[in-house]
Parts: sequence; structure tokens; C-alpha cells
Amino acid sequence: MQRIAIVDGLRSPFIKAWTSFNDVTAQKLGAFCCRQLLEETNIKAGQIDEVIFGTVAQPAEAANIARVISLYANIPVEKRAYTVSRNCASGFEAVSSAYEKIQVGLDSVVLAGGSESMSNIPFFFSKDTAKILLQLNKAKTFFAKLKTVSKIRPRHLKPIPGLFLGLSDPVCGLSMGQTAEILAKEYGITRQAQDEFSLASHKKSIAAREKLREEITPFMVGAPGFKNLISDDNGPRENQTLEALAKLKPYFERYTGTVTAGNSSQITDGACALLIMTEDKAKSLGYEPLGYIRAYTYVGLEPQKMGLGPAYAIPEVLKKAELTLKDMDLIEINEAFAVQVLASLKLLSTKSFIEENFSNHKDLAGFKMDKLNVNGGAVSLGHPVGSTGARMILTILKEMKRRNSKFGLASLCVGGGQGGAFILER
Repeated sequence: MQRIAIVDGLRSPFIKAWTSFNDVTAQKLGAFCCRQLLEETNIKAGQIDEVIFGTVAQPAEAANIARVISLYANIPVEKRAYTVSRNCASGFEAVSSAYEKIQVGLDSVVLAGGSESMSNIPFFFSKDTAKILLQLNKAKTFFAKLKTVSKIRPRHLKPIPGLFLGLSDPVCGLSMGQTAEILAKEYGITRQAQDEFSLASHKKSIAAREKLREEITPFMVGAPGFKNLISDDNGPRENQTLEALAKLKPYFERYTGTVTAGNSSQITDGACALLIMTEDKAKSLGYEPLGYIRAYTYVGLEPQKMGLGPAYAIPEVLKKAELTLKDMDLIEINEAFAVQVLASLKLLSTKSFIEENFSNHKDLAGFKMDKLNVNGGAVSLGHPVGSTGARMILTILKEMKRRNSKFGLASLCVGGGQGGAFILER
């Protein structure tokens, strides 16, 4: 098996939902990143065999969003494209799908990544409302239409936010925030610990702003004559304080909860694209890759404890890579919620859990917090769910290059009760 290279990548700025990217669709964000990546790497569009993109809230107007992104990016029409979805690991899934297609010889060069516009997740009406509107459409006469309209009640006019539906689990019946509250109680993670972790995320992101610009391609928004070039993520807060975080009320459990908007990931718009090919192909084209995919894995766990996904995925991916946690120079764990990162780390340090679930428990020694999310994470940068996995891979590879690191690990939890992890090497 050949080593699979991630030649390069870039992303859009990550922008808080309903702000600067409010009128920018996911397909436009994804296509922009692909076009810019082609230009920066000087690869011809015709050399791309396939485009694989992850998304969670598949736009109704852009079925198979990867194909729309591909065509918008001026990839030749004869090239293939398909969309993947594994909730928060959709960006991971696009990369692992590219890896698999290349390894079996179906593709040689792939554009993989993720795109999400959480601003444009639609609102829905109830089934009863839909029935009335359908009857209204079928009504032939004025009186028939009037009779149908008379059935409408105020409750029929109340829309259902698609975002709320997408962030709720239909199996356990809980929102993602409620699953985070379960972990806070079970693992004794205090509100103060969560807020302190969140404050550190903002501080690290602000300190890393110049470095993060190396992975961001600026995006122009606005009407003709009133254009605005956006070059930075707008989630990190320079003036964030522990006192300000402490004033926020619990969002998911009003009276007894500890999870707030301040210690949760931000609802965000953004896209990321990566250029992936075999090591030999990269050499023949004259590229020096950012890094290589050493191993990856996906695991399943209880949906109501989905935030523990990294605790289950990290030992598995280390086993596949035949490496230990001590070998990891940098570690990224997605900050869906501050509490789920802290709970995952606590579980990984619990001897009984490791001995019960994994044979290689000794390999998990050596974790150091100064290796974790050195440029901040989703609490400050934001979490455009379909693209976060690809962004994490890009971020850690860029940092590994700066530090001349050998190994990096990226992991995240997944709504529905899964976990994913990648080990990258240089």
C-alpha cells in the first residue's frame, strides 16, 4: 500500500452564523475553496479525478452538493463527485473516502473536504400545515380555497428550525447540548472548569491569528460597490474573560445545567478543501506534501454519550498506527463542548476503562495538555459541522510543518454516538 499524501489545503474564514456569510451558500463556499486551492497548488482542473465533500445540512437546492461544488469550481464535467455525511465527522469521512478510493486505484487525485452554511439551514412547517397548503394548492374555486384557509390556526404558522432538528438525536431523544450535560454530571466536570477551558480556547486562537491566516483564503462578501474582504475567523474574542463567561445562563438545562453558549462550540459557516494523492503521484508532480495519512478509525458508542467519541477512537487509531500517545507531537480534539473534551480526557486517564476496553492501555500514557488544540478549537473558531474534520486535519498539518513534528492526532465526537480519529505523519 502506498502512502497517501495530503499535498496542501485551505479553508474559508470560519464565520459565526447569520453574520457576514449569511447570504453565502455552502456550495459557493466549497467551490471557492476548491478554485483557490487549484490556483495555489498550480494543478490543472483536468487532473482532478473526483471531488468528495462532506456536509450535514444537505441544501435542498443543491442535491449532491459535491457535484455542484465541482462544477462551480470549473472541474471538467466528465469528472466524478459525491457527497458524504457522518454528522460532525463528515469532513473526516471525505478524507477517508478519498484515501480508500486512491488506495484501490479508482482515483489518483482527489479534492476532498467539507462545507457547511448553518446560516442557511431552512425552517420547516409541520405535516399538518403541509397538508393544508397542499389542499389549498389543489382547490379549484374561490370558496374551496377560502374553506381550506379557514382551517389554518396560529400553531400552523409556527416554523420548526431545521438547525434544532439537526442538533437533536432521534434515537435517545436528546439535543447535543443535553448529552453534554449528561457528561458534566457523570464525570463531575464543573462549570468553572468548562469556562476556563473555553477562555483558553479563545486566548489560543487570538494568539494564533497570524498562523491561522496561513490556512485561510480571504473571501469577498457584499453587494457591488460595497465589497468587504474577510480574512479572519470572527469567532475568537480578544476581550473574552472568565467573568463574562460566568454570567451566561445554562442553555440546555436552565436551572441545574452547566453548559452555556460560552462553553459550547459556535454555530458557524465555513468550508475547507484538501488536495490528496499518492506519494508517488505527488513526487511526479513536484509537490512536497504537508503530510501523510498514517491511520484513521471510526467507532460507535451510546448516542446519549456521544461526546466521549474521542475516548473510544483514540486508542483504536493508535493501535492501527502501531504508535503510542507519547509519539504524538500535537493533538486536536474538536471542542463541540468544553465538557465533552474534558470528559473524554478524564475517561482516557481512567485505568479501569482502558483495561476493560483496550488491550494496549499502556500506550495511552504520556498525554500533555500543552499538546492539545494549540491554536484553539471550535469553542472559539466555530464548528461548521460538515467541514470541521477537514479543518482539523489542515490545521494540525500546518502546525506540524511549523514545528517540524513527526506525528499528529486529530479526533472528534459525532452526533448519533460515534467517534473518529486520524493520525497524520510528516
